[in-house]
Amino acid sequence: MAAVGVLGVVGVIAGPMAAAQNRPPGVPRGEIAIPVAPESNVASSNGPLRELATGGPFHTAHAVVVMVSHGARTTVRLKVTGVEHSAGRSFGAHLHMGPCVAGDGAAAGPHYNADVVNGRKPVRVDAEHEVWLDFTVSPSGAGTASTVVPFAPKPGNRSIVIHGTSGARLACLPLSWD
Repeated sequence: MAAVGVLGVVGVIAGPMAAAQNRPPGVPRGEIAIPVAPESNVASSNGPLRELATGGPFHTAHAVVVMVSHGARTTVRLKVTGVEHSAGRSFGAHLHMGPCVAGDGAAAGPHYNADVVNGRKPVRVDAEHEVWLDFTVSPSGAGTASTVVPFAPKPGNRSIVIHGTSGARLACLPLSWD
């Protein structure tokens, strides 16, 4: 991730979560802000989702993800729009170890797990050791999720993968940083 040496906020995701948040000055109505402290690392990706399974609800969907790490804490926010025929349906989304390659869900590798990356055993699989961004699709075809984890992911070509209820990999968004 690139180092950011300024105080301020990053307005990143429009949506209903903004209604529950006090907007700092300069952040437009309907956007979510992530505070960015000095020496924070920021990674983001914005664009069309890459299909991993044809015929799914994500073939016209777009997503934006922003990850801000400061020390050993990371905030991740995701917004997906343009999801078709899925109002009320829930999906799992996770940070994966590998890159996002259209049509090749296996390329994304396993979930990014802080224990695995750091060689810790036993490996714990939970929302504190992985980045889980589960969301439910609104009637407008959008879904949002956010999480804070007590680790900073290591640099690399990663991906946010959206899973169906049976765990199938449906779509992904690339997320890379140095």
